[in-house]
Amino acid sequence: MLRVAGVPDAWWELLPEQARHLSSELAQVDAFLDDERFIAPWRAVFAERLGRPSIPVETLLRLLFLKHRYQLGYETLCREVADSLSWRRFCRIPLMSPVPHPTTLVKLVRRSGAATVEQLNAALLAKLAEDKLLRCRKLRIDTTVIEADIDYPTDADLLEHGVRRMGRLVERIKASGAAKRTVFRDRKRSAGRRLKQISRTLRRRTGQALGEIDRLTGEVAVIARATLQDVAAVERNARRALRGRPSGRLARLIDELAETVAGTRRLLEQTAQRLAGVRTIPDRLVSLADPDARPIRKGKPQHPTQFGYTALVAEDECGFVVDHQVQRGNPADAPQLVPSVQRVTALVGRVPGTVVADRGFGTAANDRALAELGVQRIGLQRNGTPGQARREHERSRPFRRMRNWRVGIEARISHLKRSFGFRRTRLRRLGGAQTWAGLGIFAYNLHRMTVLSG
Repeated sequence: MLRVAGVPDAWWELLPEQARHLSSELAQVDAFLDDERFIAPWRAVFAERLGRPSIPVETLLRLLFLKHRYQLGYETLCREVADSLSWRRFCRIPLMSPVPHPTTLVKLVRRSGAATVEQLNAALLAKLAEDKLLRCRKLRIDTTVIEADIDYPTDADLLEHGVRRMGRLVERIKASGAAKRTVFRDRKRSAGRRLKQISRTLRRRTGQALGEIDRLTGEVAVIARATLQDVAAVERNARRALRGRPSGRLARLIDELAETVAGTRRLLEQTAQRLAGVRTIPDRLVSLADPDARPIRKGKPQHPTQFGYTALVAEDECGFVVDHQVQRGNPADAPQLVPSVQRVTALVGRVPGTVVADRGFGTAANDRALAELGVQRIGLQRNGTPGQARREHERSRPFRRMRNWRVGIEARISHLKRSFGFRRTRLRRLGGAQTWAGLGIFAYNLHRMTVLSG
């Protein structure tokens, strides 16, 4: 059930002024979040009259700001809020009331989803524009990678993970009373021994060692195929036991087992292609825990290949992130430019006067499209060898000034990665990555607001 605000606490007035004092940043954020537009997105998440009372939305918003502002885990966040009078007062938690449990916050974030967080960011940017803090006369755009929370993937490791996961799920299904008499052999120890042999073989760093790794990977694939055969019988008999029973925990376990089976079959196909000499596999699966993550190459020497999601970031001249998009895989940069400018235009009500981006966005079609939108100064560098007229244009002083200003987006992305969780998403799948990135942008823009208005 929706709760917008908690019960006022009179105990705060008994404390001395020093104990009730909020820092300048928290005081500004607290006053800024007292707006109905930040409550409206949560009305679709909670029922107005049914269910147990939720955490007050005003408390939840402030807890999420502190979490992403200071990059705290849920348990650490709740512990710090419980120990700090100023943070407890900022989150509007009464002195005699307990701090919400970490698992409650986890469930609420998952329940809200990316759509709610997107509405929160839209409400924040609209209020900033209304208060004349966001003008967006200039816009610089770039893309980066948000890494998934997974280990470096190898074929043998992924298959061994599939074998272990299927074994755990079968054990839980049988413990629930389904498919008890179905024969299943748990082969996780056999797969684990091959992985240990691979780790010992890798230390040799010779051509013969690479051949042995392929042989051991093939053996893990044989173990995975045998496990799939046993799992098929367990899944079939478990679904028979499900007939006539209300869907619940057992149904969720069976669905999770079916998803793991499908992912393991796909991994077997990838492994067969790789052992056959095919090194480039389109849309490659790199994790069973996060099946939406993809390998992404951005040409960085220190990180040739990253695994996760691609994020587009658009920043205005004041440092606000006015548009961001998290997508699966590594889509081309150029087609994303014009839609991003159109979203920013709809937000602030006018076209940015200057738009700059790197070579990935630089095409003649984008130059024409931006000019048709009304952008006056376009700073898009081109790939390849430019003609004489283009060279003269890119050597002009106005273009060089736009190019030099564009470089600042790299520093902004680095700031987001270091201080607001953009380096790695702790939520899985595409929706989780969008939620994680959206909450980080929400906390960053609030922090930026306090810097500019202070």
